Amino acid sequence: MPRDTKLILCPVNLRHLKTDYSAYEEAIAMAKRRGAKLLVATVAPEMERNLNIRDSEAFWGEQLQSFLQTHPAEGVELEAVVRKGAVHRQIVKLADERNVDVIVMESANPKVQDYLLGTTASHVVTHAKCSVYVVRS
Repeated sequence: MPRDTKLILCPVNLRHLKTDYSAYEEAIAMAKRRGAKLLVATVAPEMERNLNIRDSEAFWGEQLQSFLQTHPAEGVELEAVVRKGAVHRQIVKLADERNVDVIVMESANPKVQDYLLGTTASHVVTHAKCSVYVVRS
């Protein structure tokens, strides 16, 4: 019997969303099929590369809201969240705190360095307590 899905987490990397947001689209479709709420999250870096960004959580929150307005999740209850820190750790932590049923996230095709250093997706798959659906971009 399939599990009841109430909350889906879709972490998004706002730096890459201009070219590919297939994981976000897949998360919307899954939320519609399952009648689940969609939690869209982005993680602000601890230290900004751009020194003009004084409040990174506010900046990335505005960027996330802008993306969501441009790409609405029609027919899906949606909540946006901004976290700060290491991306792979914050995704797992947020999923645990919110008791997420499934994480839908992107992963680029692996390269040699990914096998040596690890990737965000591989960390999340290894450490998340819930199911993780990885969308290849």
